[in-house]
Formats: sequence, C-alpha cells, structure tokens
Amino acid sequence: MFSRAEWEAEADRWLLTARKHAVGGGALICPPGPVSQSGPVSDGMEGFARSFLIAAARLGGGEGDPLGHAEWYAEGLAAAVDPASGGFWPRAVGFEDWPHAGITQSAVEAANLAFGLALCREQVWDQLPDPVRERLADWLAHHARLRVWQHNNWLLFPAVVEAFLESVGVPVDGGHGAENVERIDSWYLGDGWYNDGPPAAPGRNLDHYNSWVFQPFLWQWYVLRGESGARVERFRERLSEFASSYALLFGDDGAPLHLGRSLAYRHAVLGGLWTAGLAGADPLGPGVVRGIAGRTLDYFRRLGVDGAEAPSLGWGAREFLPVVQEYSGPGSAYFAGMGFLGLAAPASHPLWSASASASASTSAPSDTPAEDSVTFLPSLGWAVQRGLGDGIVRVVNHGSDHANYADDPGDPHYAKFAYSTRTAPGTGAAWSDRAWATGVDGHVALVDEWGRATRRGRIMGVAAGEGYVASWHVPRLGASGRELAGARIVTASLVTARYELRCHLVTAPAGWSLREGGHAVASDAEVECGADALTAWAVGGGVRSSVSGVFGYEASAVVRYEDANALGRHSAAPYLSAGLSSAESVHVALHVLEAADTAPDTAPDLDPAGLIDVRGNEVTARWPGGSTVSVDLGSLFASGSTDAAS
Repeated sequence: MFSRAEWEAEADRWLLTARKHAVGGGALICPPGPVSQSGPVSDGMEGFARSFLIAAARLGGGEGDPLGHAEWYAEGLAAAVDPASGGFWPRAVGFEDWPHAGITQSAVEAANLAFGLALCREQVWDQLPDPVRERLADWLAHHARLRVWQHNNWLLFPAVVEAFLESVGVPVDGGHGAENVERIDSWYLGDGWYNDGPPAAPGRNLDHYNSWVFQPFLWQWYVLRGESGARVERFRERLSEFASSYALLFGDDGAPLHLGRSLAYRHAVLGGLWTAGLAGADPLGPGVVRGIAGRTLDYFRRLGVDGAEAPSLGWGAREFLPVVQEYSGPGSAYFAGMGFLGLAAPASHPLWSASASASASTSAPSDTPAEDSVTFLPSLGWAVQRGLGDGIVRVVNHGSDHANYADDPGDPHYAKFAYSTRTAPGTGAAWSDRAWATGVDGHVALVDEWGRATRRGRIMGVAAGEGYVASWHVPRLGASGRELAGARIVTASLVTARYELRCHLVTAPAGWSLREGGHAVASDAEVECGADALTAWAVGGGVRSSVSGVFGYEASAVVRYEDANALGRHSAAPYLSAGLSSAESVHVALHVLEAADTAPDTAPDLDPAGLIDVRGNEVTARWPGGSTVSVDLGSLFASGSTDAAS
C-alpha cells in the first residue's frame, strides 16, 4: 500500500503542476484544452477551485506546509475577489435565468471552494486579510442563496456553501440548504445509493456521482452543521452500506468501473470510500480503503496520469473527448482532487495508521474477495460479478439508463447491459459517430432493412430474484429517440461470478431482425478477432470478450472501430444476429469477459448448448456445479409496469 508520505508527494506534484497554468494573479488555472460551454473564465475558476481540493486535504490533515500551498491559494483568492485583477470571478445566475443571462457553473466551484475551506479553515480562511475574507464571504453567500437545478446533485452545492458560511459565523439570509438536503434524501434507492434525480421521474441515473458528490457533500453538510441524532445516524448507516457495495466496483488492479458521465474526474471515484473512513462509518476493515485507493492511484499512474502534466479531458493520458460533456473545460479534470480526500485525515487516523493484510505490492492485494462472487444489488438493478483469477469486475446493468426525457436517445455510458473495470463502451463525439450510432457492444437491438439499429432508451421496469436480474424496455429509433411502435424487449440476465446468460423475449413488428453484442475491447495495438459458427470473440487490452448463441441466433461476427474507445485507439465488439420470423420470440446468448491469459483450470470449457432448457417463454440455466436458475420471461413484467423498482 502507498504510505501517507507517498500520497503527499503525489498531491504536491499535482499542485505544483497546476501552478504552471495559473493566470489572473493565480485566481484562474487554465491548462490547455477545448473550452467548455461556460467559457474560459469559468474554466479557469474550475481549475483553481478543484485543484484546491487537493491542497485543502493536504493542508488540513498534514503537518506543516513546506511548499507554501496555503499562501499560494490565499493569494489566488485575493485576486479572485478583486475587481481590478485579471482573474476576477463573476457570479453565477440561478437555473431559472439560464441560458438567457450569465452562466450557472460557478455555483459548483463555490461549493468546491467551500468544501476545501472547511478542510483547511485554520490554514487558509482564518489567515485571509479581513477585506479579502469579507469579499469572499459575500461572493460565497450569493451562491448559497441561488436556486440551482432541482433535479440532480447540484442541490448539494449551495447547501454546503451555506453550511460553511454559517460555521464561520456568516449568516446566509434566504438560503435553502436544509430544503435541498431533504429533497436529496428522498432520492435514496437502497444499498447506500442515491438516484441522481427524483426516482419517480424518467431516467435512472446511477454512476460515480454517488462517490464524488453525494456522499462527500452530504458528510460535509452534516459536519459543518454540527448535527447529531437520527438523521445523522441514518446518513452514516447509508454511507456504510455505500462503502460496502461501492468497494465491489474496483478491479484487483485498481481500475474503477467505466460507467457514467464526467469520467475525466478519474481519482474522484475514491471520494465516497475516503468519506466513510473520515466519518467513522467504514465497514471494510482496517486498511482496506487505503489499499483500494493505492491501487487506483497506481492504475492511473500506469495510464500516464501522475500529476506531472495537467490531467487531460479523457481517461488515460490522451485526450478523449467522447467521455467529456459540454459542461467540462480544461480545468474540470482537477476534480480528481476529491480522490485525495483521505489526506484530510491526520497520520494518526486509522485510515493511515491501521495495518492491513493487504500486500505492500499494488499488484497482489489480499483485501479483495478470495473466491468467485456474484453480488446482487436489487435496488440498483445490478449484479456485480468477480471471477477468481482475473481480477476483473463486471456489472450487469438493468437499473441505470440516464434517459431523462421522453425521446432521449440514450448514452453509451449508461445504456449498455454490461460494464466492467477492463472495458469501455464504444463512443463517438456525437450520436452519429459510428461506434455509438451502430451501438453494437453491450446491447440488444432491433435492426431494420437499412441496417439502422434501435437504442435501449428508458428502462421501464426492473425485477430481481435468485440468480437473476431483469428489465424491460421499448426500443427507440436512433437519434430521434422515438419509441418503435409494436416493439418490446424483456431481458433477464442469469449470472454466476464469471458468466452471464442474457435471455430476451422479443416482440417486434415485421421486417426487423435482432442483433446482440458483447463487451467491446480496446488497445492501442491491433485487436485480435474471430468468429465461427455461433461464437464471436475479440481480444485486446489483455482481455477476451466473447458471445455465443445459445438459443434463437443464426450467425456471429465482429465489428471493428478506430478512435471510438477510451481504452485504446483500436477496438472491436463481437456480436450475434438472427432474423425474426414471428411477432414474439426467445433468444439467449452466453456472454464471457475474462483475462486473455486465463488458465484453463480457472475457466471451465462450457458447452453453451448444454447450458439451458427453453420451454415456451421459460428459460432454465444449468450451471457447472449443478445449480439451476429458471425465469419465465413472459410473466416477469406481465402487467407492463413502468415502475423501475417493480
């Protein structure tokens, strides 16, 4: 495991690099890269406020400040609130005024700044000259009173700003932090997770925002308010549950699950786990959080993200804009600073002082499951698979779609049926780019005579039982997002630690065919591919993805792409296809994702044809070892329920 001193050295490297990109008297940090929709001044504020998260944790939990981080950021803050400086910070407008006047993004950076100031109040806030502190308090108070977006995690931002100001004796008239937190609480799903928006609204948004915003900002809210009692205990219980389930989503090599938006935040995935440790709600045992964090730090180092250069808008060292949203500018990626939150704990804290059974080596952890495991998270519609020997985590997804409006065409980082720690979905800079337009990987699609494929769109219902998780959706047409009349697909995933049998009951109008894709694999080198009979496979980046037709498929093939995957310039996805001769039909495919060098004794040679029995709409799987799982696709959602928790 990495020592605290090694983490401090990493933090210092990031901070010294950030300084190289400072302008406007140090108030703006502007690395090179494409400007966001909010403009270069907002982007520079992002670079400052988000890199300050690293400095704040470093200062708050450390001993001494040999590189002068506190003084440097204090000087930047002085310039930020000086109208005569070249780095003066404008103020955000509320969501009701946007886009007609101003921007909203600085409401987020006000919260990042307040979060950081709370960590290092003594070293920075208390040392500011009175005029600077007064102007900064006035700027923060403006953002504490703002009405921000009401349907996502933004509600926490003015709440934390308000809580910080009140903790330092600055009253905020017109704040509504308590109301915002109450609304966030109503979005709780279970297993420690919150939906990023009202669960009753269209769209289920499950992603890393739970770790880098929901848990840390809720924790900071309660700490700054000095609250105690039932609400705080409920939060701590949820935080503990979250840490237990979220820790499952990291591979043995430290790789996080490649799912959701804002993936350029990278290390911020660690925020929720560090928060559990800081809050005394860590259920994982001594040293486990530190072990996961160290492997994740090392994972991104191996990808070339080590602080020596400003983090790019991508996943590894190279810029890869398809994983970036229009709100992200060059400074956005410094939100990786939330991944350094553990430094806010002093050296004597159990996060650093407790020993663990984990090896000092980052490549051979002993704080991960010692056997094959599959964990069902019914409240999320997920099954988490970890197969012994390869360290890969796979998530079967029947719960997250990010389809937030009626004709939403979907998002490849949410709409796939499966994600993993060693693969990324096929993407493009726009919906029409080939990998996302064709949407082969991780998806079952209806395909018309022109070769146009449907999207998944909104998940209309979720079900889970012994050995399976399931959902249903109405296929949607391309970029328009319109529902395909007369179409419906019910999908049940029967899973073990390593294998998934993906079973579909397909209802479709005449003239359409079916296509089923496996995980896309990627590499900067050429990807090796093949197909024979009813099995297709692709090998790249050290993993092998295969899909085999078990029932109802007629052919297999592989599709290749270039510059369409965050993990490598070359990518490929195996797939199956079949004609549809009746209005309703059953189709079953075996999906396998494993290390390319998996030993035969850890990956039994399965005979796909002998795995299942199909009788009408009922599918029974017979797994190696004798266990069986049955599901009746016709009765799972017989009522046509649109309740995402049905």
